[in-house]
Amino acid sequence: MPSSLSPQLFFDLKQIYLGHQFEVSDLFELLGAKLTQRLEALLRDYEVHTNPVVRGEVSPHAILEGPVFVGEGATIGPFAYIQGPCFIAPHAEVRHGAFIRGSVYVGPKAVVGHTTEVKGSIFFDDAKAGHFAYVGDSILGPHVNLGAGTKLANLKIKGNEVKVLHPETDAVVSSGLRKLGSILGEGVQTGCNAVLSPGSLLLPKTAVMPCVHYHGTLRKGIARG
Repeated sequence: MPSSLSPQLFFDLKQIYLGHQFEVSDLFELLGAKLTQRLEALLRDYEVHTNPVVRGEVSPHAILEGPVFVGEGATIGPFAYIQGPCFIAPHAEVRHGAFIRGSVYVGPKAVVGHTTEVKGSIFFDDAKAGHFAYVGDSILGPHVNLGAGTKLANLKIKGNEVKVLHPETDAVVSSGLRKLGSILGEGVQTGCNAVLSPGSLLLPKTAVMPCVHYHGTLRKGIARG
């Protein structure tokens, strides 16, 4: 009986930019302290150590601190504030007023939008949180789109370990993480002002309607509240 979360349940790493850097048997290994370690190693491969390395376009009004890589064709808007370790892939976009709090990977054509806050998270290719979102300790698969105001909460009120409902077995699985947001498969969508509680899993092509609070594992269809 599987207790780990296979990436294949959510997306195909072979089709993702730098996907080999994220090859694991269990997606929990891509979050928390292990994500920080993985990003630090990736940044060293690009000769990024203590200071930002910029190959894209950064507004003079943006602030980048620590080990931050900005790839060719990527854009960083005015008043964005980015703390390392952070890897921003070619042709990604960080918009006006975004706040990236460290340990974040932003893939090609992905968007961290206006006044969106992100920490400890992965945006794979073309994943978008365009407006007023909070993304904490989460993984967004390729082509995910978060409607304006979506919140991916990452800390339980009690503050104890986050557990998830395994999508194949319905078993309650320990993540080993005190902070865990959501894992969203390829093509997932959320409507405006949706809220996902810690430990929510959305499999590919599923959706959460606007203003819905969702907690659990969504295998297919649309969560309507």
